[in-house]
Amino acid sequence: MGRRLTYQERKIRDYYRNQSAIRLQRLQELVSELYLAEGKKRQQLWRWAAAAMAGLGVPQSRIDHLIATDNPAYLANLVKELLEKPQLPKQPED
Repeated sequence: MGRRLTYQERKIRDYYRNQSAIRLQRLQELVSELYLAEGKKRQQLWRWAAAAMAGLGVPQSRIDHLIATDNPAYLANLVKELLEKPQLPKQPED
């Protein structure tokens, strides 16, 4: 396999640089889906939300509590907290 193009390298670097923003956006989408879901689909959405929260550095005890309550409103409050938290400054372009 050949070397990556500069464009490809930049895309890969930007993806990993924006990983937390991507996870936070996914968590916002999951909140909406959880309000509408039922049964097995809801359980699957909570598993995905737990993975996203873990990736964002939310303590495991809080993740367990949110899943145990099974209330999307609590997850929405967490998302609001995460959005209000000051973000790290972006890295300068290479």
